[in-house]
Amino acid sequence: MSSSRKLLAYTGAVAALMTGYLTWRSLDPGDQRNQELLKNLPEFSSARMEESRRRNVQIMEVLKDAAETNDNIARTYGNRK
Repeated sequence: MSSSRKLLAYTGAVAALMTGYLTWRSLDPGDQRNQELLKNLPEFSSARMEESRRRNVQIMEVLKDAAETNDNIARTYGNRK
């Protein structure tokens, strides 16, 4: 009786692992899709990389200005009508 329970438990565990693995594989985009995604990254194109750098510099300037001011920007922005 005990060996049949162990066999059933092991079979259930293997079935659960296989189901998880097959689900993961079915959701995997594949190599061709991965290459397409990599091409859209800013690091792939020098023009997009430069655009990303400029945007990051602008964001850092805004954060620096916000850090240097004593005003609560979030509070004043929400009260404007």
